[in-house]
Amino acid sequence: MSISPEQKAEIIKDNSRADGDTGSPEVQVAILTQRIRNLTDHFKGNHKDNHSRRGLLMMVNKRRKLLSYLKSKDVERYNALIQKLGLRK
Repeated sequence: MSISPEQKAEIIKDNSRADGDTGSPEVQVAILTQRIRNLTDHFKGNHKDNHSRRGLLMMVNKRRKLLSYLKSKDVERYNALIQKLGLRK
């Protein structure tokens, strides 16, 4: 359900704004998106796992808050990020 350190490093490298950047909203949203996708796949076989479902809802809400923050600060970065991650069709 979690992502491996290699996957996380690749996500950070692809979405960071500068070298060593791990705290920007873009990186945080990309990591949360990957974790959400992994949990969504997990629920296809484990539909009664309500404890993990609560964690999924918390991650979705955190991602939504980060995206709204990014949208309020810089709309161009927001649009580029949702386009890159395939969010909001």
